[in-house]
Amino acid sequence: MQDFLSQWGEAAYTTAGFFWMALWAFALGYVISSGIQVFVTEKRMQKTMGKEESKGLLLGTFFGFISSSCSFAALASTKSLFKKGASFVSSIAFLLASTNLVIELGIIISIFLGWQFVVGEYVGGIILILISWLLIRLINPKKLIKKARERLDSEDDDEADPDKSWKKKMKSETGWAKVSQQYAMEWKMVWKDVTIGFTIAGIVAAFVPDSFFQTLFINSGQGNADLGFFTILEHIIVGPVAAFITFIGSMGNIPLAALLFGKGVSFAGVMAFIFSDLVVFPILRINAKYYGWKMSFFILFLLFASLIGASLALHYGFNLLNLLPDPSSVKIMDTEYFKINYTFWLNMIFLAISGYMLYLGFFKRDDVMFMKEMAPKSQVLEKTLKYIAFICYAWLAAGLVLKFLING
Repeated sequence: MQDFLSQWGEAAYTTAGFFWMALWAFALGYVISSGIQVFVTEKRMQKTMGKEESKGLLLGTFFGFISSSCSFAALASTKSLFKKGASFVSSIAFLLASTNLVIELGIIISIFLGWQFVVGEYVGGIILILISWLLIRLINPKKLIKKARERLDSEDDDEADPDKSWKKKMKSETGWAKVSQQYAMEWKMVWKDVTIGFTIAGIVAAFVPDSFFQTLFINSGQGNADLGFFTILEHIIVGPVAAFITFIGSMGNIPLAALLFGKGVSFAGVMAFIFSDLVVFPILRINAKYYGWKMSFFILFLLFASLIGASLALHYGFNLLNLLPDPSSVKIMDTEYFKINYTFWLNMIFLAISGYMLYLGFFKRDDVMFMKEMAPKSQVLEKTLKYIAFICYAWLAAGLVLKFLING
């Protein structure tokens, strides 16, 4: 019993430490993302993208990169762009870029996994887009695309606010009040995922033995550096399965990805795990609601095939250049999370910025309303996640008390 209580305290402390390490990165990423989402409108993006495929592919990727957001916001924006006339290729490019070429995700990955995974995230995101483009060209699903457009055209069209100059918006207090509201909305969208994801990472770090991961990911373990093709492929396929089981978005999954890598899972398997936020059931269901089930399954096939190809390309490309990261370099069980260092001061700065943004958006300028369209979530799932998140808070609070009682 004493060992269990000690591990419980260690799990809670590790979770709190993970979040403390990442807090400033979340805040910085969401400030940038919120500003871009307010100042660069979907109408302006669609006009610039046009209907030409090659131009739309490049611009869809660029606009997705600068519009980085959570999966549910990305799905809604993609649907809106496709409905307003953007090509299917450019819409998929936008979707993949806005969920993989993500500013805040790159910062979090750099904290937990290191620069090789950041490079892998961004290069892999581009490879995902290129493979998807090639598959769409080869398969040429004209009938599916036509039916999807007809389905969207039957909906009522909600036109956004007038497309004012982004320079004028940036100079106005109203524009920044909208940014503040979007910033709060970003946190509202991810708090459950982040809470559950970081809690699971702490529990896994403290309770789950290495043998479990060696069974799930064959031939894994820090002693097995030279993995064969079929072992790498198994890791890539199991990665999305593990992501589906955790049911958490990519931001909440990064500490768990670091744990997987530290336990000896291959670079390719960890990258596949990170790339998997668009191949889980809630995303499949939302795409079906937008475009119909046939198109939804086609998008699932497209993204999963691209994920496998991108992960393989990254692994063998990095291996060829002798850039594969060393699992021993991931120090996930750091016991000095809360010392006074750059993380402490960055957290203080961004907590102050967050406080001012909440004051501006919800008190000083509470007359301003900004609501960005979101993909429809399952109410049952959202309530379930909310209750699980509250259970996580109770677990963490009790665990932290145990940590300090046992150590005290």
